[in-house]
Amino acid sequence: MTARRVRPATLSTGGMVSSSHPLAGQAGARVLADGGNAVEAALAMAATTWLTLPGQCGLGGDAFAVVREPDGTVWTVGGSGYGPDGGTPDFYRDRGLAAIPLDGALAVAVPGAPAALAALHRRGATRSLAELWEPAARLAEHGLPCSAKTRDDVRSALDAVRSDPGLASVYVDGGLVPLVGDRLPQPDLARTIRELAHDPASFYTGSLAERCVAALRDAGAPFSGDEWVATGTVTPEQALSGRYAGAVIHQTPLPTPGWMVLHQAALCDGVVGSSPLLSAAAIDRMARAARTAFEDRLRWCGADNDGAARILDPGHIRAGRDRLSATAPAGAFTVAGGDTTSLVTVDRDGRAVSFIHSLAFTFGAKFTVPGTGIVLNNRLGRGAYLIDGHPNEVRPRRKPLHTLNAWIVTDAAGALLHVGNTPGGDGQVQWNMQLLSHLLDHGLDPQEAVSAPRFTVFPGSDANVLGNPAELRIEADVPPEVRTALSEMGHDVRTLEPLGAEGSAQIISLDPRGVLSGGSDPRQEGVALGVE
Repeated sequence: MTARRVRPATLSTGGMVSSSHPLAGQAGARVLADGGNAVEAALAMAATTWLTLPGQCGLGGDAFAVVREPDGTVWTVGGSGYGPDGGTPDFYRDRGLAAIPLDGALAVAVPGAPAALAALHRRGATRSLAELWEPAARLAEHGLPCSAKTRDDVRSALDAVRSDPGLASVYVDGGLVPLVGDRLPQPDLARTIRELAHDPASFYTGSLAERCVAALRDAGAPFSGDEWVATGTVTPEQALSGRYAGAVIHQTPLPTPGWMVLHQAALCDGVVGSSPLLSAAAIDRMARAARTAFEDRLRWCGADNDGAARILDPGHIRAGRDRLSATAPAGAFTVAGGDTTSLVTVDRDGRAVSFIHSLAFTFGAKFTVPGTGIVLNNRLGRGAYLIDGHPNEVRPRRKPLHTLNAWIVTDAAGALLHVGNTPGGDGQVQWNMQLLSHLLDHGLDPQEAVSAPRFTVFPGSDANVLGNPAELRIEADVPPEVRTALSEMGHDVRTLEPLGAEGSAQIISLDPRGVLSGGSDPRQEGVALGVE
């Protein structure tokens, strides 16, 4: 690999946060410095990102977390929702649709983020949500200066943003894209944050739920309201776990693709680590493992069947390893992007949280609930298929499969080693595998790991990209001779600018001396902050 300058990892012994925006990191660091724990820091950071990265996340999206307690136990919360109770395949086909739309009311699944945040708070926090979310409510009330990221997000979805009164009132005053530094107050969202901080359940059973359902029904989506009630119940679950390079990876369960990271890890263990960092052999193996995981997902996996368990069966893994060792790639993939953001926190007691939340695509369905500031997701349009009989076919009370996942790595005794994640659509499961290899196979520190050149296979398994031509996209920092070798192996290689891939990875590691080190992806404007 060609050497390139990477900033040093952040070091601390009293706690640490890492996120994709400095203000979110500051919110979490303030909670830790004031004696709060990692769960409380994550809750404060999550609320802040609703304002700092509004195209990526919000109350109208989904959220997942993995938590490692000081005693070594690991638990997860998962917040994603059902499509409309009237959303049968025939409902969409009767309207002349070959796929569920990506914009508008028909794209929306019930948001799971409020329920996940409430469950995370109940299990792991002592401070009230009102206390933890009030700083975010004040930011919404007064308005943050528009960042370059938010300006670019508005520009990328400009026509849809202009068409929605709620989005237009915040982001395109006078019909124009905001300038960097323009203040963007959101008084409706400030009121909603305060309301939900006092009563999160009102998102699913109260007046706020009624307003959401009424707005969607008025726009033609066949919600009954009962699917909102059903989504509002979230209880902590056991993490999915698997081994890699002698460590234990703890992942988010279905409907997330956490199992896909474990699948790739099982296909790569003992193989990638024996090759040099980001060599052609290592990239080839990881790319083909990712391709295998996507093929298996598309063939077998739904949110409510045993497909993931079948795929992780040791016999299936052995067959997959044999196949990868014996064959060359028959093409490769690219992935569709996504709009998501994530964060990680560790407190002085060793409690760790990996948290990720999303609207699916930029500004989700580009559909706001009038008077609330809530932007609704387009997860149904992104994640559910109109494929007859498929385990991920759209169906009432079936959650669409997800792209979000988060992870924590421990040793066999449960001691914390690493906590991390990255946004990036179907890139997430691939980049998380790459991050794990950088950390566990090659001993990179967190900042080196998140800064390393990245590669991606497509078309993943998002509903809107199935059947697209295959590519392998690689950042130009991977040397030309490696890219040439991959082409000769059969990959259709497309070169990106340095740091030109998507994603915004965050990692915090803990070493045997008790020193935390953190890294935040240079592909966005985040930072890791330590607390003493």
